[in-house]
Amino acid sequence: MITALAPVRWFREFGRPPRILGLDVARGLAILGMAGAHIGETEAFDWLDPSTWTDLVHGRSSILFALLAGISIALMTGRGDLPERERIPGIRLNLIGRGAVIFVIGLALEMLNTPIAVILTLYGLLYVAVIPFLRWRPWQLLTGAAMLALLGPALLAFLNAVMLNPYGAGIGFVLYGTYPITVWMALVLAGMALGRLHVGRLRTAVVALGIGLALMVVGYGLGGIGQAAGLTGGFGASMSGAEISSGGGSSFIDGGSGTVPSGWESYPQALAESDPLRAVLAAVFAVDPHSGGTAEILGSGGFALVIIALCLLLSRPLRWVLLPLGALGSMPLSAYSAHVLSIVLVGGPGAFFSSNAFWAVSAIGLLLVTTLWSMFFGRGPLERLVGRGAVAMAAVPRR
Repeated sequence: MITALAPVRWFREFGRPPRILGLDVARGLAILGMAGAHIGETEAFDWLDPSTWTDLVHGRSSILFALLAGISIALMTGRGDLPERERIPGIRLNLIGRGAVIFVIGLALEMLNTPIAVILTLYGLLYVAVIPFLRWRPWQLLTGAAMLALLGPALLAFLNAVMLNPYGAGIGFVLYGTYPITVWMALVLAGMALGRLHVGRLRTAVVALGIGLALMVVGYGLGGIGQAAGLTGGFGASMSGAEISSGGGSSFIDGGSGTVPSGWESYPQALAESDPLRAVLAAVFAVDPHSGGTAEILGSGGFALVIIALCLLLSRPLRWVLLPLGALGSMPLSAYSAHVLSIVLVGGPGAFFSSNAFWAVSAIGLLLVTTLWSMFFGRGPLERLVGRGAVAMAAVPRR
């Protein structure tokens, strides 16, 4: 029920425990960053030129979103404690319900025919993919994330090279598209580990900040070595201008073979041209946004971890200032969908445009609308829909 006291109550209560305001703020930044990656006009990043720093939104915003997804899954399935075995069947169904609704919303957004590589379809799949790991301890989750980050890209690149660029709906969606599963599962598992380690505590945030900085040094250091050695050319190509969908995406496997395979007779020549060794090395050193390389996972994953840690640390002393960002981050699905819809309304189906002015207007509009919605209505509309889908899936059938 809407009352005149709603804003007062909201300012006093929003973002208080058990909700963690810092995570909502980080989600808000991820949404604004993805909006910038979709429609912003940015120049190639240069540490010494602050005017190019907006280029950081490319790739890293969606990686931040994925890391936060893992944290959210941990929080909704037990927070710092592993879920009891008797709860697992209900949790599984709940996650399947959530994933299914998010997947359908993603399909609906793709039907709008924007040039955006919509992340929600894979995001919905991840809710199902994490089910086997619900009772893993933090060290097990971190081990799994590390193995995927270190070995996954190289293995996928090797298989792609020796099989001469296989294709198919499932392969393009899960393995070799804009959002390869090795990248996103590694990030989600790492996020789940962070969520299990009492992410709301000050000590956890400080440790996460240090680890994130170390990962950035290692990841971007690897990327620099790869670029100096010429190992990323043709494999780590990033998307320019926006995170657009262009068929197979932009992962490290796009290099391809120059010979069309036609059986065993032409296979040796095609294999030599695909160069599996170079493909593996490129996958390790690829650091460009959406390249899907080990260097990108470590570097951009570390960047995302630093952002989360800073949001957790600053959300205490700057609570009043960060409340609008927190409101935006409390309904990321609704905000993301509204952003995609706005692109269609302005440019029309199939149109692509970039405008920093529209990015700024979108950011202000999203902050304003989500703040007012949070004040007077609470949860976002699509968040309510996902919640109902999860409850319906997990409900015990009546006899």
